[in-house]
Amino acid sequence: SGDLLPTVIDSHLLPLNKHKPWIETSYHGVIVENLDTVLLDPPLVALDKDAPESFAGEICAFRVLGQDIPFEAVVLNRTSGKGVLRARDPVDCETRREYSFSIQAYDCGTGDRAASRKKSHKATVHIQVDDVNEFPPVFSEPGYHAAVTEGKIYDSILQVEATDRDCSPQYSQICNYDIVTPGTPFAIDRNGNIRNTERLSYDKQRRYKIMVTAFDCGQQRARENALVRIDVKPACKPGWQGWNKRVDYEPGTGSKQLFPKMHLETCDEPVSSVRATVELQTSHIGKGCDRETYSENSLQKLCGAASGSMDLLPAPSSATNWTASLLTDSGRDSDLIFRFEGWQAANIPDRVVPQNLTDQFTIATWMKHGPSPGLRAEKETLLCNSDKTEMNRHHYALSVHNCRLVFLLRRDFTQGGTFRPAEFHWKLEQICDKEWHYYVINVESPRVALFVDGVSYEPYLVTDDWPIHPSQIDEQLTVGACWQGGEVNTPRFTQYFRGSLSGLTIRPGRIENQRVISCLQACKEGLDISSLESLGGGIKFHFNPAQSILVMEGDDLDSINAALSKVSYINSRQFPTPGLRRLHITTTAQCFGEDTCVSIPDVEAVLIVLPPAEPRITISGTGRLIAPVNDLQGPAGLPLFPDLHITSTVMPGDIDATAPHASVLEILHNLDYCDVLLVGEELNPQQESLQLLPGALLGKHLDVTNSSSGISIYGVDSMVHYEQVIRQVRYYHWNPEAIRDRKFRLTCSELNGRYTSNEFNLEVSVDVLHGAGYQQHIGHMAAQAQYLRAVQHPVMVHAATVVIVMCIAALVVIVVLGVYRIHAAQQDGSVNEEGRGKRGWTDWDDSALTITVNPMESVQEQRGAAEEEGEQDEEEEDGEDMEEDVTSTESEDSDDEEQGVARSPREGKSNGHVEWNNCTY
Repeated sequence: SGDLLPTVIDSHLLPLNKHKPWIETSYHGVIVENLDTVLLDPPLVALDKDAPESFAGEICAFRVLGQDIPFEAVVLNRTSGKGVLRARDPVDCETRREYSFSIQAYDCGTGDRAASRKKSHKATVHIQVDDVNEFPPVFSEPGYHAAVTEGKIYDSILQVEATDRDCSPQYSQICNYDIVTPGTPFAIDRNGNIRNTERLSYDKQRRYKIMVTAFDCGQQRARENALVRIDVKPACKPGWQGWNKRVDYEPGTGSKQLFPKMHLETCDEPVSSVRATVELQTSHIGKGCDRETYSENSLQKLCGAASGSMDLLPAPSSATNWTASLLTDSGRDSDLIFRFEGWQAANIPDRVVPQNLTDQFTIATWMKHGPSPGLRAEKETLLCNSDKTEMNRHHYALSVHNCRLVFLLRRDFTQGGTFRPAEFHWKLEQICDKEWHYYVINVESPRVALFVDGVSYEPYLVTDDWPIHPSQIDEQLTVGACWQGGEVNTPRFTQYFRGSLSGLTIRPGRIENQRVISCLQACKEGLDISSLESLGGGIKFHFNPAQSILVMEGDDLDSINAALSKVSYINSRQFPTPGLRRLHITTTAQCFGEDTCVSIPDVEAVLIVLPPAEPRITISGTGRLIAPVNDLQGPAGLPLFPDLHITSTVMPGDIDATAPHASVLEILHNLDYCDVLLVGEELNPQQESLQLLPGALLGKHLDVTNSSSGISIYGVDSMVHYEQVIRQVRYYHWNPEAIRDRKFRLTCSELNGRYTSNEFNLEVSVDVLHGAGYQQHIGHMAAQAQYLRAVQHPVMVHAATVVIVMCIAALVVIVVLGVYRIHAAQQDGSVNEEGRGKRGWTDWDDSALTITVNPMESVQEQRGAAEEEGEQDEEEEDGEDMEEDVTSTESEDSDDEEQGVARSPREGKSNGHVEWNNCTY
């Protein structure tokens, strides 16, 4: 209420204030937000019956009653009682839209006596705050996303929503939405529902981006538009999703998941069970999958097979020339494969044919064969032993006929004259499926057992026959056909074979056990399942023996998806065959109460096995020897490679090989042969020989063949064992008058020639009058592997060391010559393997005083040091030839002939004997 103005008047002259002011009982008002004037209905007017008396009949004030009321009432005219209601501060509709309070009017009383003032009754005031459209619409989300299936018209794909902060329905409600982006196949209604106006195509456009705006009912537009993304999905097609068409596998990384994010889309069909078959297709890799490519003899040793196997299809060479006319497939990771096209065959030499076949023997081979041509296919012979002349009797034979395997075994009358089983028939799908399979026939007369890929099969037909009558006719063993030497005008081959063979062997006197058979055909790559324990009991799975096919079955879709994501590929080879392998998945889905309900397309993918880094197999050691005559004629002979070292290194992939300080890593793997060949003329057996010390092969998986062209050591074994054996190779010469300089060449191989070493050349000069010395010459070359460790590089011999050695050697020579004469009479021609072979030619081993040593070693060492300076020029010339790297993995016979290198005696090793010694190591 307002303050009354004081007036000084004689109280005896003032009229009496008899009446209260009067106002309406209620008022209704409206105020626009952010303004201060209130429009009241009715207007604010107070009346007093004491008028026209001064003071008593006048209105002096209005009083607003209530808490936190932002309004005040002001008297405009005291006589008329007119007043106004206004806001003390701006009001906000969004904060409060209505106010209710009371108001009273006061008259002026009787002069300055405030106590004489009278007040009216309380009137109720209702104030409504009118809204101003001050806020634009705002979308609830900055962006919206939806997905639709192609080919459908949707009533509503998604709904956008905008709000307005204004308080009134007129300004706070959204009255309209609009698509700002032009030319889109979409429309939007006033409620924000977006629909497509035409059928969408996944191939035409897979995603649309449109901008949408909103208007309130006061037609104020949103300041920011909303982005709407609509993805077009292809029409639902059942099938596997989330898999890559290509998977890369890095050698040596173990197991790798093939389909980690794979899942099956069934298009909401009620599937009750799913059966999926994953197949790793490797028929184009070697003999059907990734296997070790060692020679057949080496593989049999690795698998523990009995010795004495005869290889009927060895690599062509001067010693095994009967396979030279056959077609070979050399493009399969060094697998030795022979292709027969119906017109090739080979006669096995009599020296190779096993002559002691008893009631027990084994025939084994890899074979790839398809359906025979023609309606009435002829018999195709793999192996046949028949009369060479006069007659045409088949003694034993292995053939295929109309997808059947037939084995014939006719016994001689000398082995009994009874009627007995002679021909065995097996009907097998493998015969004609054009895939590689491993066949083993174990003969325990009269029983014959067949194993195909390690699985045994019983014959469906056995035919009996009488034994063959005795005769003096020679027999002929053939491969690829059967020899018809009699009953025809001209002897010829017949019943030609059409297909591919590899590793055809006969082992007389023994049969092979199933463990060895399984090892020989074992595949090094296959499918695997990681985390088997996490599959749970709801998944059933089964592998085929080769682990190239995996069948999984379950009734829960999530479990099937989880199981397929754990399917992995693994390759345990140290040097796997690089290239692609195909992956094929077939799926069958079954619905409730139906046989099949959803057709699942097959999955076709490829697995790429990446090539490993190329390693380098390096042979190093003494490259020039000056040998005294006494060593060549002595019982111990001259050790050709006393300090031989074989290493294999690889350059890491992230290191520049041309960098001046590029480091290398040494890798550990096996070798499968090393050849010591003569360069120039072959050995004269009457005067000279190459020999191994007795017992050099004990405890090792190695064999040796010896001929006038050199020594071949073969078998799968470590580089350390090869070093130990090669260090014990001795050169002998018994005719001093014919002694001359000799040159030797040493090469080694891994995986049947897939990786070869450098050609290490050794020159041996004979010193008839003095001791021996040497100059070191190291050669290098390339090959591959894993399992890494740091390289130990050879230490260079300093000139100061040579001078010291010369001085010490002069003193040692005198002492050793005396010792030699004392013990010479007691030597028996053999030197202990460990005491002599490992020590090397020029080193003393004082670990055991009982070891017999060559007394000429110190003489040779002294002589080598004395001769070293004079031979520097010659060594530099030879070094240019010796340091060239050999990078080819195939032997070049023509090059060897031009250089005068004798062919490797390993080519004739199939008989398993050493020509210079009848002992078996």
